Amino acid sequence: MQNLNLFELFEKNKPKKLINIIDLKPINNLKIIFREIRDYFAGNVTGITRDEAIAQNIMRLLFCKIYDERNSKSTTEFSNRPDENNKIFKSRIDNLFEKVKTTYPDIFEKNEKIEIKADDLSFIVSKLEDYSVLNADRDVIGDAFEELIGTSFRGGEGQFFTPRNVVQMMIDVLQPDEGESVIDPACGSGGFLSYTIRYLLSNNKRKFYVTGIDKDAFLAKIAKIYLSLIGNETEFGVSPKFRSKQSSAKLNFTRKQGAFKSEAVNFHIYCENSLGNPLKWNKKIQVNIKLGNFDVVMTNPPFGAKIPVVGAELLEQYKLGYKWENGGKWTVSNKVLDKQSPQILFIERCLQLLREGGRLGIVLPDGIFGNPSDKYIWEYISGIASVIGVVSLSQETFQPSTHTKTSVLFLKKTTARPKSIFMAIANNVGHNKNGNPSYKINKNGNMILDNYGNKILKDDLPIIAKNFNTHNNNIQRVNEDHLGFTVAYEDLNDHIFIPEYYNPEIERELKSLKDKGKHRLISVGDLIDKDILQIKRGNEIGSQFYGSGEIPFVRTSDIVNWEIKFDPIKAVSEEIYNQYKELQDIREKDILFVNDGTFLIGRTAMITKLDLKIIIQSHLRRIRVLNPKVIDSYYLFYLLNSKIVRKQIDSRIFVQATISTIGNRLNEIILPVCNDENEVKKIIEEVKNIIEEKARLREKTVKIVEGSV
Repeated sequence: MQNLNLFELFEKNKPKKLINIIDLKPINNLKIIFREIRDYFAGNVTGITRDEAIAQNIMRLLFCKIYDERNSKSTTEFSNRPDENNKIFKSRIDNLFEKVKTTYPDIFEKNEKIEIKADDLSFIVSKLEDYSVLNADRDVIGDAFEELIGTSFRGGEGQFFTPRNVVQMMIDVLQPDEGESVIDPACGSGGFLSYTIRYLLSNNKRKFYVTGIDKDAFLAKIAKIYLSLIGNETEFGVSPKFRSKQSSAKLNFTRKQGAFKSEAVNFHIYCENSLGNPLKWNKKIQVNIKLGNFDVVMTNPPFGAKIPVVGAELLEQYKLGYKWENGGKWTVSNKVLDKQSPQILFIERCLQLLREGGRLGIVLPDGIFGNPSDKYIWEYISGIASVIGVVSLSQETFQPSTHTKTSVLFLKKTTARPKSIFMAIANNVGHNKNGNPSYKINKNGNMILDNYGNKILKDDLPIIAKNFNTHNNNIQRVNEDHLGFTVAYEDLNDHIFIPEYYNPEIERELKSLKDKGKHRLISVGDLIDKDILQIKRGNEIGSQFYGSGEIPFVRTSDIVNWEIKFDPIKAVSEEIYNQYKELQDIREKDILFVNDGTFLIGRTAMITKLDLKIIIQSHLRRIRVLNPKVIDSYYLFYLLNSKIVRKQIDSRIFVQATISTIGNRLNEIILPVCNDENEVKKIIEEVKNIIEEKARLREKTVKIVEGSV
């Protein structure tokens, strides 16, 4: 049974009439119409409920509409006609689609059909029949199509659609220009390429070449559809190095009232494994895509340990497909790896595609930017290219599809290093973890509106792009902040390219504390070197021993609100405890610090008399003050929880393998020790009272439970 609302009933029952081409109205709400059609499918059409199938049928109908507008001389075919039954109507639209398939053989298969019953098809056609899609602005079509594919296709095999503001930021930074060739070797649905075309045309650039490759046949098809909607694919065989010798022809579709003019966009989309051997690519691809031939590469490649590239035939094409050894300096060996992550090979393939002096923008998982085990990648990059910038993206960027933290790397294929590189941290990307828009609000919690009364997205990326271009134009910003700052090449620390690590706001805050004379700054590492502090790692005991006794095995999640709240399910036996008792040597006033673990790093707990008989996990560090005359345990505990130290901790958290960690960078943390002894004593007393009160309450709780029935 269909669930039609009042608006749908109106559309179903509105009078049918012959529609002339010249009477078609401009359309500026295509996104809303697509959404309404999609909702109608979901609620009323039987047999087509999957988002992917819904989108495919909408795209078939959209091309029927475009074909009709281009080829009908007077009366439209894509419409409901009076005095026509469902069978004749359905047959007419089906015939229209047969012509579409003949016209667009690279987009639609011969066996494809419109899989919609006549009654439902009539409603969907009625939503579009009065409007001209050909007269629509490219942005209107692009936005609507993006809405359609964004809700219909979810990333598999590490594929996640790149948010449009990330794409736009990368284009604004790389600034593809007249006469340049642009490629995305993992183009997916064509987001980078479509926005590149829109960027170039909006800047009155007409001579350019845009191409993309994706190994997924369906995604390559989607990309072709997307780009066909905002341009016209050229015939195969045109060389990408057309430069000024060729100009983009204009195809004019003139009507009696008004005219549709479409610049013939020079683009190709191919289905191929871009990581494969180029000599084994399809001949047409070999003609149009050659290594060392492109001015700009933009991509968001598939990434993840679960989808490795395997096989010597593939891996031996790449230096990053070989094992690298560290003998003081990373060097490549002659041993081919058994497997390699695709994102690492894509870095090399992108650089292979670039001409000398070409520019690359690539989205990569954060682990690459700081992992000690990945430093060989930067050794490889430094041999053929220079880093020009890194933009850190917030955790929410690709949510809800994936929680993977990413950054955008910008490279130039030249060994001539710039004096400094640009870095920025995007804390806000215009949507929250659920994918819903996030807007700017004032201190009172009210929405901030622009001059037209519209809500303003909370998005740092346009500001970052502007600041990046200021840097590229050699203009020094007066007050650098997390939205744009420079780091001198000589100040880069051991191939660490994580912007948070160099955040100038933290350094400025520490300097301010020191300059005011109220604090002296000392690092955790200095305190260790002077035998004032000792830091020791916990141990793993093996999950087979969980639940074997009543002695707490303390894990990272057990450190909550300055105390230990252990899970009794993970308690261990006396025998296991005795194996680790002397090794761990837990004492009262020791500090437990969470060193590894997503969203938990930096949590602390003070050991009390209630916590002496425990074993701590390897992801915890036991911090002990060896010389309380220099720094008191309670005061150190306070400092580790202070805002400025927490900021430093957060800035030094890297993703290593699949887990976040601060590693040995805990030693780099700067502690602002107050010079006022009375203030220090006051803080010590307050913290001590809190810890002791928590212990007393916990002890009471234990007694109540033990005395219960």
